[in-house]
Amino acid sequence: MARIPLINETEHPELAELIAHLKSERGGKFINLYRLLINSPVIASAWLDFNSAVRFQTTLDAGTRELVILRVSILTGAEYQVRIHGGSAYTKAAGLSAAQVDALRDWEKSNDTFSALQRAVLAYVDAMTKTIEVPDDVYAAVAAHFNARQILELTVLCGAYNMHTRVARALQLDIEPSAQSREP
Repeated sequence: MARIPLINETEHPELAELIAHLKSERGGKFINLYRLLINSPVIASAWLDFNSAVRFQTTLDAGTRELVILRVSILTGAEYQVRIHGGSAYTKAAGLSAAQVDALRDWEKSNDTFSALQRAVLAYVDAMTKTIEVPDDVYAAVAAHFNARQILELTVLCGAYNMHTRVARALQLDIEPSAQSREP
């Protein structure tokens, strides 16, 4: 159970406009993440705008974005995000195979599962998430595949999901019932 209340949209008519906006940007659903964040309407609104930008308005392809989100979620033990993104329509739409999703926990041993670009991204995510510092060789591998703008977008996406997962874990965010039956 979440440490702070999940807001029920019918009990807060003063938040109706913001809730409608959140739902419109998230497929018509008022997901638990926003039910939690709306305890501070300004945070919920800013979070939506920022995360929408880093997820949907960059030059990174969908597969790269989902690899980053899932790997950060796995490394930080954020079951909420693993369940939401792993094995879902997100990964399928992004072009990731079930084998790739399954191999993410131990990707370094999956030599044939990921491309050189994907392996560079995963090593970058691991460095940023585990030790914060990115070694020169890991950065060089990413720079061989991405331009400066894309490297910035990759870095910010990884940082954003480190924040995302840590907030969910610290506040013990509940997984949506529809996501609980999915295996990560």
